[in-house]
Amino acid sequence: MTESGIDEDSLDFEQLYQGKLGGGPRMPWDIGAPQPLVVELEDAGEIGADVLDVGCGLGDNAIFLASRGHRVTGVDGAPTAIRQARERAIAQCVDVEFAVAEATRLDGFENHFDTVVDSALYHCLNEPARNDYLAALTRATKPGARLHLFCFSEELPDSFPTPFLFSEASLRETIGKSWTITRLRPAVYASATTAADLLAAVESAVLSQPIDPEALAGLDVDEGGRLQLPVWQLTAVRP
Repeated sequence: MTESGIDEDSLDFEQLYQGKLGGGPRMPWDIGAPQPLVVELEDAGEIGADVLDVGCGLGDNAIFLASRGHRVTGVDGAPTAIRQARERAIAQCVDVEFAVAEATRLDGFENHFDTVVDSALYHCLNEPARNDYLAALTRATKPGARLHLFCFSEELPDSFPTPFLFSEASLRETIGKSWTITRLRPAVYASATTAADLLAAVESAVLSQPIDPEALAGLDVDEGGRLQLPVWQLTAVRP
């Protein structure tokens, strides 16, 4: 596990969603659709009836799962994200419960969910917060619940702007203490940003730490040049 250029304690997601940090009109993770990995899980029948989308952001994963007939609650710590997620759900005529909630506590959701989707929240948490988060997930889920988690791997360049990168061993050590890991494999996370976007953010001082262009050139891209980022795909069962 390594630290990157962003200080996770100083990254204010509410200000980011409000556009006050100069990140541009679109969040790097706002692809305007559910993550393909989430679609694959639903198609494979790995999503239960009562779903928690934790760190739901703008709600596209939650909206997709609800459109497939699941009862979905999306929570995020940023009120602006939750407001925009509700607007997206209304525009698509999909019924989703969205709430502002602290992921490391999840007060009011005890023993409620049989599935948790964490689409790129875990790598934003420092070590004490990760431990609190896993304890909160245990409280919020039923015995036998499944956790589907995607987090950035050490295959990303060290200068990539994310608080933490994880190794397989660190995930097994931390999550494996309280959940039974049934799948842990490399996967790809779709982003809305290009290498040029990141380099421009450095040029404009939105990102404070330089990024190696050659390292970015080694990452996969989609047909639109948007970065496809290496992550770990983890599935774990609550004992």
